[in-house]
Amino acid sequence: MYKILFNDGETKLIPFEEAEGKNAFRHTAAHILAQAVKRLFPEARLGIGPSIENGFYYDFDTADAFTGEDLERIQAEMKKIVKEGLNLESYTLSFEEARGVFKDEPYKLELIDELEQKGETPTFYKQGEFVDLCAGPHLARVSDVKAIKLLSATGAYWRGSEKNKMLQRIYGTAFPKSAQLEEHLTALEEAKKRDHNKLGRELELFTTSDLIGQGLPILLPKGARVLQILQRFVEDEEEKRGYQLTKTPSFAKSDLYKISGHWQHYKDGMFVMGDEEKDKEVFALRPMTCPFQFQSYLNRAKSYRDLPIRYNETATLFRNEASGEMHGLIRLRQFTLSEGHIVCTPEQVEKEFTDALELARYILRILGLENDISFRFSKWDENDREKYIGDPEQWEKTQSFMRVILDKTEINYTEADGEAAFYGPKLDIQIKNVYGKEDTLITIQVDFQLAERFGMTYVDSDGEKKFPIIIHRSSIGCYERTLALLIEKYAGAFPLWLAPVQVKILPIADRHNDFCENVRGELSKIGIRAEIDTRSEKIGFKIREAQLTKAPYMTVIGDNEVESGEVAVRSRSTGESEVMSVSVFCETLQSEIAKQLGK
Repeated sequence: MYKILFNDGETKLIPFEEAEGKNAFRHTAAHILAQAVKRLFPEARLGIGPSIENGFYYDFDTADAFTGEDLERIQAEMKKIVKEGLNLESYTLSFEEARGVFKDEPYKLELIDELEQKGETPTFYKQGEFVDLCAGPHLARVSDVKAIKLLSATGAYWRGSEKNKMLQRIYGTAFPKSAQLEEHLTALEEAKKRDHNKLGRELELFTTSDLIGQGLPILLPKGARVLQILQRFVEDEEEKRGYQLTKTPSFAKSDLYKISGHWQHYKDGMFVMGDEEKDKEVFALRPMTCPFQFQSYLNRAKSYRDLPIRYNETATLFRNEASGEMHGLIRLRQFTLSEGHIVCTPEQVEKEFTDALELARYILRILGLENDISFRFSKWDENDREKYIGDPEQWEKTQSFMRVILDKTEINYTEADGEAAFYGPKLDIQIKNVYGKEDTLITIQVDFQLAERFGMTYVDSDGEKKFPIIIHRSSIGCYERTLALLIEKYAGAFPLWLAPVQVKILPIADRHNDFCENVRGELSKIGIRAEIDTRSEKIGFKIREAQLTKAPYMTVIGDNEVESGEVAVRSRSTGESEVMSVSVFCETLQSEIAKQLGK
C-alpha cells in the first residue's frame, strides 16, 4: 500500500496494483525525472510529464537532443533524489502567484492561461526545490519509487501538433521492486522482437519513403497479398450476410461534409483541396464513407419493406493525423477500412446491431485475435456539448437503448464519457499492441441524426414518411492496423491460410527445377501460394533463408524426390519432415486451411 497525496491535501492508501496506484506512482517518477533534468540542465524548459501505460514521460525544451550518456546521468540523479527521501506537498496559488513561480517557463505559462480561461484553480506539487503545475495525484514521498529505468529519448511536438515546436521527450518506467522492473524490461525486449515496424520490414511486407511522407506506407507484394486475402475473406463473409457492395469516390465537395457535420466537427482532420474564400468549389479527401454511401440510399425511394439495407465497401480513407501520432501501420494518413452502413427501422436496430457485433467477433475469432480484445461503450460528454450534434434528450435515450442491447449480448464492457462520435454513441472494440498501447480496432455506432440531415426517408407500414436509424460499422476495422496486429500476434509466422507464401519449394540442383515447377503447378490448382528458390546456392543456405521468411511449409527436392514423384515436406510449426505424394500434400494443406477457417 502506498500513501497517495491528492491536490486537496488529502491522502489515501492505495496499492500499486490498482490503476490509480500505478498512475500516482509513475506520475511521481515523471516529476523526479523533471527535477533531475532541471538540476543537470538548468536551461531546460518544462513541458508536461504524465504517467502512461506501463511508464511515464516528460517533455523538455532544450538546445540539444538528449544523448544516451545524458540519460545515464539523469537516471543516476533520479536515484539520488529518491535516496533524499523528499516529501511531496500539494497546494494552490492565485494566477498572479503562479505566473511568478513560472515566469521563465513559457509552456507552463500557456497552461496557466488556459486554466484561467476555463475558470479552474491551478494546483501545484512540490518536492524539495522542484515545483510543478499539476493536478496529481502523487505519492506522498519520493523514496517509495525503488526501481526506475529511463528507456529512450525522442522528439515530440508540443501538445502533439506539428505546428508547434519540437521538444525532447524522455520515456521511462518505474516499479516498486527491482524484480518487477527486470520482468518488465524482459517483456519489452520480447515485444521489440515482435514489433511490426521491425518485423514487417524484415519480412518485406511494407516499407516507407521520406519522399512520400509519414503515415503513407508502401505495401510490398507480400504485404499487399495478405491485405488482398483479408479483403476477399471479409467481403465474401459480408456478402453471405446480405451486404451490398458499393464503390464511392475518394473525395467530394465541401457541401457534402457540411450536411453531415464533418466540416464543422472534423475539418482539421481532413485534407482540404482549395480555399473557401478564393475558390468556387472546395474539395476534400474523404475521412469516412458514410455521406457517400447515403447517396446510394437516396438513389430511389424506399419503403419499410426494403429495410434493412446493408451497404459495405472496402474504402481508402484519408485523415490528417499529426506527425507525432504516426506509428508504423497502426496510425496512418491513408488507410483502408472495411466500412459499412446499415439503414434500418427502429424496430430492427437491436438485431442489426447484434448481428454486426457477431460478424466482427467471428472475423476476429478466425484471425486469432478474439481473446486479445476488450469492449468500450463510448458515450457523449454532456459537459462539452459543442463536440456533438443533436439534443441531450435524444442522446440519453439512444445511449440507454444501446446499453440495453449491449447488456443482452452479455459482453463485458467499460463505459467512457466523451468518446462518442459527434452524431451518436458507439461500441469500440479495443486491442493493445505488443507494447501495451491500446487502440480502437473496430467500431459499431448508432446514428439517430444523419438520416434526417440528408433527407433519407422510408415509407412506413402506416403510409407515413419516417427517418431510419443508421448503424455505422466495420467488420475488421483498418486493414493496415489489423495487419500490424497480426504481425505482432504471430511474430510474422502467419497461419497457413493467411501466409503470403504458403510453401517454399527448394530444388537441390538446377536439374530438379522442372519437377519443382510441376509441384508448384499442382499446388496452384488448389489455390496454394508457392515459391521456388532457383538460386545457385547450397541447399543448407536455401533452407535457412526459407526459415527466415516464416513460410508455413518448405519442401526440399532432389534426385530421390524426382525419381519417386514424392516430396519431403517440412512443417514450420512442428519442425518435422515427412515424405508424401504431391496429392497427399495438397490434401493436407486443404484440410489445415479448412480447419483454420472453421469449415
